[in-house]
Amino acid sequence: MEMSESTIAEIITRARRKQGLNQSELARQLGVTPQSVQAWESGRSVPRPAKFKEIADALGIRAQALLRASGMMNVQSVSEFLKIFGDDQAKEDAPMLSDMRVWDESTPLDDDEVYVPHLREVELSAGSGRFAIEEGPASKLRFSKMDLRSNGVQFSNAKCVTVSGSSMLPVLRDGATVGVNVGKNQLTDVVDGEMYAISHNGQLRIKQVFRLPSGLRLRSFNRDDYPDEDYSFQDLQDQQISILGHVFWWGMFA
Repeated sequence: MEMSESTIAEIITRARRKQGLNQSELARQLGVTPQSVQAWESGRSVPRPAKFKEIADALGIRAQALLRASGMMNVQSVSEFLKIFGDDQAKEDAPMLSDMRVWDESTPLDDDEVYVPHLREVELSAGSGRFAIEEGPASKLRFSKMDLRSNGVQFSNAKCVTVSGSSMLPVLRDGATVGVNVGKNQLTDVVDGEMYAISHNGQLRIKQVFRLPSGLRLRSFNRDDYPDEDYSFQDLQDQQISILGHVFWWGMFA
């Protein structure tokens, strides 16, 4: 998946408005309910990959944009891509999917690459229930400097974390890896609805964040099982809740 400066919700909303369609009209074209379109555009759910081409055709956009934003670009094989998008689309985009190189920790970095370290939870003392967040000693990913630069991320501010649990389904599965820009870690940096890495009493969490007049709202994509959490400014201080950084990229296996 490309750096996620546009989410599926943003892509669909922007393209629908450009086509002059309301949500009900788009729903009729796609054979779905208006509530489904509303859920896609609010980020509460995402369309099935098999629906991507139909959505793209209705909105006059490339299906590849939805594929990239979904996180599937990293894991779909050309044959799987062909099944969903057909021969013409595959001929255009398959080289991008198959252009892969094998590397390990001993492979030298290219001139346009940097290592991005992982952050992890570390228990401070056995049985204390308290954690601290620090960089792992060995685990790291390689990122293109150009990709980081184009997304406004200073190389030294790029970190990776691993998602735990089911609260961010269906967008992020348990074990997904996200890239975090730790240079955007102030309340004034928060853009409503964007995902951020949060330290909550030393616990590492990934949530949508919204600014409130009285504090912050943390939201999970899986809102049926994980309701919104509202915290006052005093709560943020008392519970040691702080923003570690803005999520600019994510990737995971199917």
